Amino acid sequence: MQHDPIVLDEHRGMAAQQATEIRRRLAEVESDQAALRERRTELEKFLLAAPASTWLEAAEKARYLIGLFATTSIAQDPRRRKLIAGVLDDFRRLSGEPAAEQLHSDKSEGGGQVEH
Repeated sequence: MQHDPIVLDEHRGMAAQQATEIRRRLAEVESDQAALRERRTELEKFLLAAPASTWLEAAEKARYLIGLFATTSIAQDPRRRKLIAGVLDDFRRLSGEPAAEQLHSDKSEGGGQVEH
């Protein structure tokens, strides 16, 4: 005799099914966050491994640190947000990268692809 497998979710109430889905999704988010922390740790080890050999490398390290600072509560002040955006734009401009405004206007005007 062969029996079909029983799908337990069909036999539980909606509240129980929803609670299970919430637990599953929370576990996925926690796993993603742990993986992100691990990748960030590896990046920081790489950044610490040797001093920058060019201004561009130093700017990339500073860009990373500014990005971390931007996520803190102290950086949420409108003046600081403007300062952060200005410094990052300075880095882009001085490194020869197109400015963020230029990228957006090229896309909105159908200006084709921007080369990096």
